[in-house]
Amino acid sequence: MSFQFNFNIEEPEGSPDECEQSHPKESHDINRSCGNHSASCAAETLSCNPATEHHIPKDVSSVLEDTVVESSLGLQFVNVSVVEMTLSNSDVHGEDIVNKCITSNSDLISGVYEGGMKIWECTFDLIKYFEDEDVNFEGKSVLDLGCGAGLLGIFSLKQKANVVHFQDYNSTVIEEITIPNVLLNCDSDSLAHNIDGVSSKKRAKKSDVKAGLLNKCRFFSGEWSHFTQLMQEPPMKYDIIVTSETVYNPTYYSALHEVFQNLLANNGIVYLASKSHYFGVGGGVHLFETFIIERKLFNIHTLKVLDDGLQRILLSLLFKQKS
Repeated sequence: MSFQFNFNIEEPEGSPDECEQSHPKESHDINRSCGNHSASCAAETLSCNPATEHHIPKDVSSVLEDTVVESSLGLQFVNVSVVEMTLSNSDVHGEDIVNKCITSNSDLISGVYEGGMKIWECTFDLIKYFEDEDVNFEGKSVLDLGCGAGLLGIFSLKQKANVVHFQDYNSTVIEEITIPNVLLNCDSDSLAHNIDGVSSKKRAKKSDVKAGLLNKCRFFSGEWSHFTQLMQEPPMKYDIIVTSETVYNPTYYSALHEVFQNLLANNGIVYLASKSHYFGVGGGVHLFETFIIERKLFNIHTLKVLDDGLQRILLSLLFKQKS
């Protein structure tokens, strides 16, 4: 597997007040897409697209047909390069994020694509931490925030979490990567995929998929503020929120804090993995820690520091106890 770490952000074309018109299907996130343009655009919260829930197609074979599969740490996931190649020829979602990334030569295009098609290395750092520390997910409600490939949520699902919700900025990521990955791991015993990278000719049958695991899952795309609003009707609280490499841009910290504040259970915990600094974007662990401390709502703790290559840090957040 290859990792790419080009954190140059490209701005969408058009003036700040035109962010919704320029990308009507991509501008889900006020704080993540519009907020970094101007205050006037950020004020138009209601005009940006709301969060959307995605459902697994009834014909599961159509999702998994001709997939090329990789594996790591006991998890299976679709080969992203193959997905990108397919989408570059025909993006059925209308987001066209692959071609836009190729054109801009960037893995992040603010307000259009937020990196969800890459599996960033901090994801594996956090999974290894969960394994090493025997973190208990059994019976818990879990949110994989900014999920991308969904490996953190899938890990918690395999560790007997009771509810697992997956959220990413782009609908393309959810439908082309996250949902197929969940299906692969819910049905790892019966799908005949060659893990060396060659897809099996055997097609998955709907009856093959373990419905018990899938029934625990829900999938969402869109911006964080609207997602927060959506999950409060009726109110949803998560015992555990897991998130990896989502603090690269300080512009998004307010929306991220809003998710934690409104969707984390009183005795819940956030597990967050990040590089110490993201060159070209400006965010990173230390700036995020300062942001959290200044708001005085959460205690933030360093769980582990990894110094091989660019420094990476694992954090936890807990609500401060009321006196």
